[in-house]
Amino acid sequence: MNASVIGAGSWGSAFARYLGQVKIPTRLWVREEDIFRRLVETRENKTFLPGYSFPRTVGFSNNIREAVLWGDILFIAVPSHFCRSVYSRIAPFLQDGQVVVSLTKGIDQKSLKRMSQVMDEIFRPHARPHLAVLSGPSFARDVAAGHPTALVVASRDPETARTIQHLISSLTIRVYTSPDVTGVEIAGALKNVIAIAAGIVDAMDFGLNSRAALITRGLVEITEIGLSLGAAIKTFSGLAGIGDLVLTCTGELSRNHYVGYQLGKGKSLESILSRMKMVAEGVHTTVSARRLSRAQGIEMPITNQIYQVLYKNKPARKALGDLMSRALREE
Repeated sequence: MNASVIGAGSWGSAFARYLGQVKIPTRLWVREEDIFRRLVETRENKTFLPGYSFPRTVGFSNNIREAVLWGDILFIAVPSHFCRSVYSRIAPFLQDGQVVVSLTKGIDQKSLKRMSQVMDEIFRPHARPHLAVLSGPSFARDVAAGHPTALVVASRDPETARTIQHLISSLTIRVYTSPDVTGVEIAGALKNVIAIAAGIVDAMDFGLNSRAALITRGLVEITEIGLSLGAAIKTFSGLAGIGDLVLTCTGELSRNHYVGYQLGKGKSLESILSRMKMVAEGVHTTVSARRLSRAQGIEMPITNQIYQVLYKNKPARKALGDLMSRALREE
């Protein structure tokens, strides 16, 4: 099978490079003209994945039609707030039976739909591809370095999940399958919000006890909203749930943890984001998660406090204090 990866950020680049390393002929679609030219010249994405060259099994394209028609299987790795427009661009070129896999961890702010739901909405008038999502604890640089990684692929069609599992599994990446698309997507999106809170805790030197408590209570929030949407509870104790949550809340490569850490040090959100090349999905997902919690009637106190910090200029220390006082009131 040929594969196309849509999006040449850090994760899209690392994943396309990995596919090429396991001998899958791959096209990487690059939106930015300057990055595309440098990739063609140097075979290295010095902007988003410096230090790692691409094997010859990976080609580059800035023509989205060409990339879509090349791939028997498409992996889409673009930030969630760009997904709707990118899906609309690729939809006219999709074929029935083609496999499309979302690598994006976010929620559509316009509709509060998960990425697979947005794909289904936009693709359906044009074609009926097989849809899946790929998630789990996976920093791009660790995958590029060849460190062992475990992922989960979820699809409503078991055969599609097995096809992807068999295609991309190797000695460095092990893939598990799941039928719980809802749970995998909700867990992958909302863990980024909790990671911002974890960064704030670490910036204030509150210690490991505090971080562990935050991660645990964050998992409760994620699980409750997931269950209200029909997810399976066991998903949240697996790779897409607690696995990805722990990595994003504790790993030095976490962009969302970095945002929280800088907020905890007193930096403004605007100044933090202006210095970042890559997207911290949790900043956008916080808005969607807060709206989703209200729509579902689910309390998400950590998410609500992070919203106040990000968008209402609430001091980070005051937000954490309010979380603790809330716990005292509950006692």
